[in-house]
Amino acid sequence: MKLMIATAATAITLAGAAFAESHAGSGDAAAGEKEFNKCKSCHMIVAEDGTEFVKGGRTGPNLWNIIGRKAGTVEDFRYGDSLVAAGEAGLVWNEETFVGYVQDPKGFLAEYLDDSGARSKMSFRLRKGMEDVYAYLVTVSPDAETPHDGTGSGS
Repeated sequence: MKLMIATAATAITLAGAAFAESHAGSGDAAAGEKEFNKCKSCHMIVAEDGTEFVKGGRTGPNLWNIIGRKAGTVEDFRYGDSLVAAGEAGLVWNEETFVGYVQDPKGFLAEYLDDSGARSKMSFRLRKGMEDVYAYLVTVSPDAETPHDGTGSGS
């Protein structure tokens, strides 16, 4: 019986690691965790049960379970109109969209919405390590495997 329990626990651990690795994209999650220090002045990572992964600012939305989420849908956060419109138009955070957005938030939204007047409340631009930050955020996004609007198990 103990062997069965140990085997099951090992299988679950390996499956979780494989899931995170398969969705991490081209980045390094450990490096991304360090790079996230630039982000925590505006963003926190707090699970819905209150578990605090990163104590950060409240200027930006909580990034718990952000990967796979429809843009502009973190409950109780006041997004800019352009980001909400992008979410309504189908923008979901995956590696490609995340990397494009954090490199140039305003430019990304203008291109995505085909609207030169599009604006972003996020003025910070991440110049390097975007893929690593994405890989890190996958590790704190339990619903990353499927697009969601924050009503799933982990958001």
